[in-house]
Amino acid sequence: MEQPNILYLSQDDVKKTSLSMSEIIRVVERGFFELGHGRVEMPPKPGIHPGDGKDNFIHAMPAYIPAMHSAGVKWVSGYQGNTVKGLPYITGLLILNDPETGLPQAVMDCVRITAMRTAAASAISAKYLARPDSSIIGILACGVQGFANLEAINELFPLKKVYAFDIRPEQTHKLVAFAETLGLEAESVTDPRKAVTGCDIIVTSGPILKKPHETIKAGWMDEGTFASLVDFDSFWERDAIQAASQWTTDHLGQYAYYQENGYFRGCPRITAELGELVTGKKRGRQTPEERTFAANLGLAMDDMAVAPLVYQRALQQGIGIKLNL
Repeated sequence: MEQPNILYLSQDDVKKTSLSMSEIIRVVERGFFELGHGRVEMPPKPGIHPGDGKDNFIHAMPAYIPAMHSAGVKWVSGYQGNTVKGLPYITGLLILNDPETGLPQAVMDCVRITAMRTAAASAISAKYLARPDSSIIGILACGVQGFANLEAINELFPLKKVYAFDIRPEQTHKLVAFAETLGLEAESVTDPRKAVTGCDIIVTSGPILKKPHETIKAGWMDEGTFASLVDFDSFWERDAIQAASQWTTDHLGQYAYYQENGYFRGCPRITAELGELVTGKKRGRQTPEERTFAANLGLAMDDMAVAPLVYQRALQQGIGIKLNL
């Protein structure tokens, strides 16, 4: 009997597979199609919250997508205090298993996968909830998710102008420079309202907080705008959120779990899950004037939609290190 082995992929190895954002969007949308038809096994993610910061988390995120021949788990952490230590906010590992035998096939860094699939979910939500001609985007919090969301949304929309806001000016300058590499006009702003009012699409992508700082106020968001809340409701005043015509999420069960644990207090009733929009079971944007929101949580399904693509590309290109089990 041949000794089973696993493929280890470092963060650099995952990057070397050179998956494009369009490829990521395609497989994540397929995953949501399967989820919308009830063909994904995905229990709510359990977590622990070590350390001094009450907003720290380490989550276990398992999922099985039969149609995509994908099963596995992601063990991912988010520590807000890491940024002042020169460490990334999000870190973790993903284990991909063979659904036929249960044997682990690969262990891979999850930082890039998390960034890309999270942004892909934002873009897919925007596909169904934003105006198709949306050309002006505001990014509030210009870290990893600010960059990734801009890249993903630019794949699906005719973006022309970017407004970038962050409490760290050096981050806005970096995002402006990145936007310019995409051929977009970009401006760094010091007033957060300038990244909200007048925008067709808004992305808030700071740390996830149980107690929102409510920077975005009622009346700032124009009619017809779509907002992706990558950091849950952390950026939004309650009265601003109540202006929502549609308030959607990627998974109602996990949204309810977070509500039970103190998040999304005072938020509107969920009008649709993303899988329902992708499958056509529910309608997305219905009028040009609607203010629409996606409060996506980040699902294990997203990761397991992407991981097999990373694994197969690494095998094809000879990337990574094989280790005996």
